[in-house]
Amino acid sequence: MKWYEIKNIHSIDSPALVIYRERIINNIHLLKGMVNGDSARLRPHVKTNKISEVCKLMMDAGIAKFKCATIAEAEMLAMIGAPDVLLSYQPVGPKANRFINLVTQYPATHFSCLIDGIYAAEYLSNLSVANNLSVNVFIDLNVGMNRTGVHPSKALLLFEAVGLLPAINIVGVHAYDGHIHDTDLLLRKQTVEQAFSKVIILVEAIESISNRKLIVVAGGSPTFPIHAQRQHIECSPGTFIFWDWGYKQSLPDEPFEYAALVITRIISIVDANTITTDLGHKSVAAETPLPRVHFLNAPNAIPISQSEEHLVVKVSDSSVYKTGEVWYGVPIHICPTVALYEKATVIENNTAMEEWKVIARDRKITI
Repeated sequence: MKWYEIKNIHSIDSPALVIYRERIINNIHLLKGMVNGDSARLRPHVKTNKISEVCKLMMDAGIAKFKCATIAEAEMLAMIGAPDVLLSYQPVGPKANRFINLVTQYPATHFSCLIDGIYAAEYLSNLSVANNLSVNVFIDLNVGMNRTGVHPSKALLLFEAVGLLPAINIVGVHAYDGHIHDTDLLLRKQTVEQAFSKVIILVEAIESISNRKLIVVAGGSPTFPIHAQRQHIECSPGTFIFWDWGYKQSLPDEPFEYAALVITRIISIVDANTITTDLGHKSVAAETPLPRVHFLNAPNAIPISQSEEHLVVKVSDSSVYKTGEVWYGVPIHICPTVALYEKATVIENNTAMEEWKVIARDRKITI
């Protein structure tokens, strides 16, 4: 059988998310190998998987530090006893209150979060004081993505201002360079180094005036091979755990394997060249133009339209296919695809074994 084929596929309704346990474990081993086995240099982002059991596999491999994007993801990690969790988000409004509740209700987990402005820092400081807590934060740096963060040239002023606030401690800086994903590794490296040079200057300045070392968290999956060469930072790739078609094509230097697929069935043969499957945009990430999925066992099928419950594709000869036939698809973008499913079916030795709940797909678990 091919690696992705499932012996008891008829027990799985479609569309469905299927994850391959052996391949997940192998991707974790590949990740560790790229930092010479030094798990202390890894802080994987769990936004891709959102599954407790997958995070446990990383913990079993010696990874103790994690990054997440939502309060639900943070709580998921705390529920399985993750020692160190960074919320890579600046909590404001009710989210700040929820973050404080996390810190209070899960004392065994060391939580931290991001800040990039004095007002958010003041609000978090006031909440911490009111709850008799001391909260650790990272300054979020804008190194070119222009989404969040303070420019490195202005971050020293923010460091000094936040340093005057009670119950809030700056322990490091966070530099996400998600805008850098050049296919050419040399060009990617040059762009990363140019962006990160500003971080180095800032960190040296802060450490000089504070007389203490900062933790530096940097990068995502595209820039991980470059940051992995640095000895004193924490790398935070996320997509590596499942990988997807988009990164497989654009980052050929990275060794990770597909470990999550969507399965779909042909539900209608429209005409001699047109087929419809049940993989609508409720079942695969739809934020990119078509195609949004590549079919491993129907590589020449070309998606031409998609609606909520249907994906229409063009083929050279529809007579070679049958209604009910299963196709195995690699999403172009796996992260938001996972969030569309309540559960993932776990495959071992080409057999569907059990289901794992995608527990952090929701905005709230208990907090």
